[in-house]
Amino acid sequence: MAFSNKKKQKLFTEINITPLTDIFLVLLIIMMVVAPSFQSMDNAVDVPEVNNGINIEQEKVTVSITKDGAMYINGESIKPSQLTDKLIAAKGDAETPEVVVKADKTIKSSTIMNVMDAAQNAEYKKLIVAGEPLNKKEEKELKKNAEINVPEDGE
Repeated sequence: MAFSNKKKQKLFTEINITPLTDIFLVLLIIMMVVAPSFQSMDNAVDVPEVNNGINIEQEKVTVSITKDGAMYINGESIKPSQLTDKLIAAKGDAETPEVVVKADKTIKSSTIMNVMDAAQNAEYKKLIVAGEPLNKKEEKELKKNAEINVPEDGE
């Protein structure tokens, strides 16, 4: 009985990826649950104001628009209907007149377009929309200066 009736054993040549897939799915679910909590932590942080980048030169005319729609040219309060006339007066004799628009983030783009049209009518060569919108500190200063500089004849 040299020949025994042993079962032939197969070599294990395949990898079972089911447990690996289960682990990745569990990790994916954990990340999907945890990720929104990282975003909510960012909202609680009040970052300080940073003033960096290119400073706006004093020769440029600055049009500021507050969240309530009040317009200021170089700190002087104006009515929207006076915008083109005041821009012409503020232009002076600069070779390449430039206007900088600083507006509150809640201002509609149509208001910015009106300022662009007025600058074009006043023959400004360059219009810059400030990358950093008008902040609360600047808005308070504009309102404070406008109250101090109110003309006597009620313009």
